[in-house]
Amino acid sequence: MTEQDQPSTGFDRLLHFTLPHRDARGRAVRLGPVLDTILSAHSYPAPIRQMLAEALVVTALLGSLLKDEDSQLTLQAQTQDGVVDLLVCDYRNGELRGYVRHDRARLDELGPAPSLYSLFGEGFLAITFDLAATRQRYQGVVPLEGNSLAEACETYFFQSEQVPTLIRVAVQSSASDCVAGGMLLQHLPEGEEGRERLHAQLDHPEWEHVAILGGSVKPEELTDPALDLETVIWRLFHEEREIRVEQGSALERGCRCSVAHYCDVLSRFDPEARAEMRNDAGKIIVDCAFCSREFDIDLP
Repeated sequence: MTEQDQPSTGFDRLLHFTLPHRDARGRAVRLGPVLDTILSAHSYPAPIRQMLAEALVVTALLGSLLKDEDSQLTLQAQTQDGVVDLLVCDYRNGELRGYVRHDRARLDELGPAPSLYSLFGEGFLAITFDLAATRQRYQGVVPLEGNSLAEACETYFFQSEQVPTLIRVAVQSSASDCVAGGMLLQHLPEGEEGRERLHAQLDHPEWEHVAILGGSVKPEELTDPALDLETVIWRLFHEEREIRVEQGSALERGCRCSVAHYCDVLSRFDPEARAEMRNDAGKIIVDCAFCSREFDIDLP
């Protein structure tokens, strides 16, 4: 299945795989140090850490479907009246970042394991693909329904892309560290990516077979650091005729904030607008929610 001299895939690297005779493709990932770095930017309570960890796994899996360098995948969950009013994550060139804005007082009233609905209420999920090669943007929006963000993303792919999709995510968290893993499977009937998928259907026999096998993955298999991802995929699909695997991008925390970046953004505002942004010392203070840093910007 793999080259003997190829290192195994553990933490913070994507794994691509395909089942050619089943017209299926997959992705797997296990986040460790990168996840801890992102979560440490804020003192998130346990339920928010759990949800953001899941969202970052899903974002990495979806982002790995991008073909062109510098393309970006953004996952955003939002509501007007929920305990969580904004969750946003994005992926670009192996760089991953995420942030959650929430009402701590209302969250504490929900108990230790709140449901997705209790956190967001009547929310929505938006998935945006910014394609670098064509400079086009595609966005799909679906209701934030189901028991998890992964289930909401499955709904998005079938409704917006007509691609049957299975996503499994597991999170193992403690006060000191967090491990999260996930796997994505998709059915691409009639072969190659990019072809018109006239026969996409949830009850396609090939897809039913693959989904049953993939759905049997155990949460501990996705998070166990003693298991490389190749072993997990082999356990699930070893009876298949052929499994093709290829290591994908290494992942890192990718906040792109810098003084130069914010100077460029602010320079697009007219001088009167920038004057209103300045504090008493004449500085514009920019707070990056992703990494919890403040930048003093001095522009005329």
